[in-house]
Amino acid sequence: MVDEQVTRCTWAKHELELVYHDTEWGVPVHEDRKHFEFIVLDGVQAGLSWLTVLKKRENYRKAMDNFDPVKVARYDDTKIQQLLQDPGLVRNKLKMAAAVTNAQAFLKIQEAYGSFDEYIWQFVDGKTRVNQWQSHEGVPATSSQSDAMSKDLKKRGFKFVGSTICYAYMQAAGMVNDHLAGCFRYKDCRKN
Repeated sequence: MVDEQVTRCTWAKHELELVYHDTEWGVPVHEDRKHFEFIVLDGVQAGLSWLTVLKKRENYRKAMDNFDPVKVARYDDTKIQQLLQDPGLVRNKLKMAAAVTNAQAFLKIQEAYGSFDEYIWQFVDGKTRVNQWQSHEGVPATSSQSDAMSKDLKKRGFKFVGSTICYAYMQAAGMVNDHLAGCFRYKDCRKN
């Protein structure tokens, strides 16, 4: 149940957005499968609203083996074509192929660093960057950290990881706390 009486970030309006905002957005992620889920979903979001992605999230979990990067990395053209026929997913061939490519690159990072979490948090020196935005209009779309992350992920073979997508991922994964200073979640998400 969503508390309608609290002050929250202005972008959260739909029931799905409210639940996501109140329970996930900005909470530091340290579990690799969750990192992979956010990378896939933020890539899917390119050119779409986050609400569109949230509405399809459960379908993605079912269709893509609950975002298991080992399984997704093995998807072949037949599996991709099957996924592209699923009306519960965003049926974009480039985004679907990118999920497979990204799973393969994700596994290489896990092998090199011991975990994707160890690798990805280096872009914020291992701790959440806390901002103090007063309005949604002040929140940037990119940062020097998302620029560096994007450049490095691309170098490692990732697709759909431009700086704006990386910044949205950083917000989702709690690497940056962009809850508005007046939002009831702001203080909770300051902890790492």
